[in-house]
Amino acid sequence: MKLGERLLKQLSKTYAPSQLVTFKFGRYDVATKTDEEGNPMLVFVGKADERGIIKGDQFNRRLLKDASGTVIKDHWDYNNGSSILEE
Repeated sequence: MKLGERLLKQLSKTYAPSQLVTFKFGRYDVATKTDEEGNPMLVFVGKADERGIIKGDQFNRRLLKDASGTVIKDHWDYNNGSSILEE
């Protein structure tokens, strides 16, 4: 699975720092964990069951900045399917 342009646009937003943020995106349930600056760094995309566990695909973000805070590298790496418990 690839992250589409619409989902990437949603993930380029800044959220609450160091939180688990969940939302619906089309037919998918999405959960993302943010870093201390509020950038999504880990995302789970799939279907949540009745207990709130999302089963599907996991992506890790590679976000590299220089000393002045300018983004040098920003891309998402796919990991094998996994699950996360929503809070």
